[in-house]
Amino acid sequence: MKKFDYKNGIRFECQGSGNCCVSRGSYGFVYLSHNDLKRFAKYFKISINKFKEKYCQITDGFIHLIENKELEGKCLFLKNKKCTVYKNRPSQCRTWPFWNENMNAKVWNEDISINCPGIGKGDIIKPKKIASFLKKDLENEKAILKKRVIHQK
Repeated sequence: MKKFDYKNGIRFECQGSGNCCVSRGSYGFVYLSHNDLKRFAKYFKISINKFKEKYCQITDGFIHLIENKELEGKCLFLKNKKCTVYKNRPSQCRTWPFWNENMNAKVWNEDISINCPGIGKGDIIKPKKIASFLKKDLENEKAILKKRVIHQK
């Protein structure tokens, strides 16, 4: 796939639509690294294990926030289009929409820019800042892969 060119930066400003907090096919799960789990446990003042029991599922060995059918794909922490855990949100949410998997022309033009009303609005995010998001996204992905649960019943 052709890499998406962001050498001139990308105009982006979150519009608070909550669209990024709703499952859409391959963007369904909010995967959690150990750092995300620690941050959430501290925020909720519970152990990591209690947080996982109450708010997480494991799919294919990866820990992610619960997907509740009653919420129609919405994140369990999304209320009135606002993130109720914003300051403590997972790394995956912190780097959106600047994920490595999004940085090709097809994905960006046929999915991201269509579903994210913040694309093309606000200030230009400079290439250096985008590269920083992409680096954090890659580090987070590696941390998630490293902590994959091999066998759990």
